[in-house]
Amino acid sequence: MEDDAYEEEPLNLSLAIMADPGGEKINRKRKRRVPLPSSYEGCEGKIFKLLQVREEMLKLDYKRKGVVEDGKALHLIHLLLITATSVDENNVNSALDNLTQLYQSVSLMGDSVQRVVAYFADGLVARLLTRKSPFYDMIMKEPTAEEEFLAFTCLYRVSPYYQFAHFTANQAIIEAYEKEEEFNNRALHVIDFDVAYGFQWPSLIQSLSDKASGGNRISLRLTGFGTSFAELQETENRLVSFAKGFRNLVFEFQGLLRGSKLTNLRKKKNETVAVNLVFHLNTLNNSMKISDTLKSVRSHRPSIVVLVEQEGGRSPRSFLSRFMESLHYFAA
Repeated sequence: MEDDAYEEEPLNLSLAIMADPGGEKINRKRKRRVPLPSSYEGCEGKIFKLLQVREEMLKLDYKRKGVVEDGKALHLIHLLLITATSVDENNVNSALDNLTQLYQSVSLMGDSVQRVVAYFADGLVARLLTRKSPFYDMIMKEPTAEEEFLAFTCLYRVSPYYQFAHFTANQAIIEAYEKEEEFNNRALHVIDFDVAYGFQWPSLIQSLSDKASGGNRISLRLTGFGTSFAELQETENRLVSFAKGFRNLVFEFQGLLRGSKLTNLRKKKNETVAVNLVFHLNTLNNSMKISDTLKSVRSHRPSIVVLVEQEGGRSPRSFLSRFMESLHYFAA
């Protein structure tokens, strides 16, 4: 988001009467004030100052670009850990003071240390204020669908993480298809439990097309789970448009909302079935959902199941242990 976007957005505090973005009218309509928890008594001023300092950080990002010196980087990480301890102990005054100090030294557009600390500081503020706070939405503003797509596209282009996972998974799927090529009627059915924006599949489409001859077209059907009908429709349009450039390939897409049951799936006789679980199981928040997913996978008797996951623990842990694990992960 550009810096001028922050300048146009007023500081939306329920405790203040704000001018509108144009500055011509005063909005005197009183908002319903959500009472703060008792532990916040006497802290309204510190919260207001904290949000002002954070707003200044967002506006002045372009002035703080650069590399943090090693000594200062260690100081920022140390202060972040002290702040996390204060939040864990519900020491609101100390946490607010430390967060204000952090926002004065970090930037979302600075080097890697500044960015990591800035985002973790936002997470601590959100945890401190809780969802019931009138200030929570200022910190945890949900991105639009367009912003999410742009962010993921940028990440996909610069990071080998997803590209390597997708390339390796697709290679395994092609090998499974080749083993059954004599009796699968040149048909491959991929069930993707998290199709997202479909970035994994253009390379598979191209690879299958390279294998096919003009008289023996290959059929590729993709059943993909997504978070919304709009996302699935956009993914389908993107992949169908891409596949039209490969005349020796027949491509079909079926979109399902995440959480839907894998029932009444259209199947072709003897087709090779591949299940794609790339970065999906770790999104399930309990072992029961993981178990149900794996049972559903087994019921379709796939020729291959591709599983790609990052490391992660599921056992109950304290807030500080989870915080430290996440900090180590993203700081890497």
